[in-house]
Formats: sequence, structure tokens, C-alpha cells
Amino acid sequence: MRMQLALNVDDLEKAIEYYGALFGVPVNKREAGYANFIVPDHQLKLVLFEAPGAERLNHLGFEVSSDEAVTTAADRLASAGLLAERQEGEVCCYARQNKAIAYDPQGLMWEWYRVLEDSPTFFEQPAEAGGADGCCAETAAGPDRCCA
Repeated sequence: MRMQLALNVDDLEKAIEYYGALFGVPVNKREAGYANFIVPDHQLKLVLFEAPGAERLNHLGFEVSSDEAVTTAADRLASAGLLAERQEGEVCCYARQNKAIAYDPQGLMWEWYRVLEDSPTFFEQPAEAGGADGCCAETAAGPDRCCA
């Protein structure tokens, strides 16, 4: 399991330069307005979203290595009355993922997720919905947040 910290940054290029130097690792994935770093020495995945002026902390989570770990987290959250959403095979943040999502009392999103494969798009827009999917859209359970 790897801890995920997702931050909003004003200037993605400056943030990539800074965090690459801070952790001594190259950027793992780079797309328009998005980057992530894998920091193996600290079991950390740092995700950056270019969002000038936005609240600094985007969301927190845990990247797990199996669907069983996602299911276990979802079951635990559901039994505690905290499971806000379960996603299976949805695209968000340039990856198809399975997720269990909860929101803390102040609306901060926590996710347990497994990346199934990379995607060429930030999110997938369901044809029947005509809008953003639950990954990157505001939901009744919490504010607009995204992803892995």
C-alpha cells in the first residue's frame, strides 16, 4: 500500500521542478494540468493538479495492489457508515481504477484505489449522463475532487 497526497498547485511546472528535487525522483506521469510522482523510499504517491488559487489540499488516499484490498476497504467503510461511493473501472486522472471513497466531516475526500490501466483522458464522460462521472464531478457526498 502506498499513501497518496494530492495537492492543487498554482504553477505546475514550478511544482514539478520543486517536488522532483525535494524527493529526488523524476515525474512518473505528466499530462496537461496534471503530474504525479512515485516516491518509493516513503511509499508515497504525490499527485499535482494545476488549479491556481484553489484550496491547497485536493484529497488523500491509498493506492493498493489488489481489488480485494479495495473491497476490504469498501466493506469496512460501509460497516462504519462512511462509504460515500464505490467505483469500478471508471476513468479519472488518466487511469482506469476501482475505488472506495469516503469524505471526512469537513468534506475532504479519502480514497482506496487500484489502478487497472493508464488512460489517454483525464476522465471518461458517460454518454448517458451527458456530464462528468462521479470521479471528477461534485457529488451529494462531497465537494468536487479528483483522483489518482
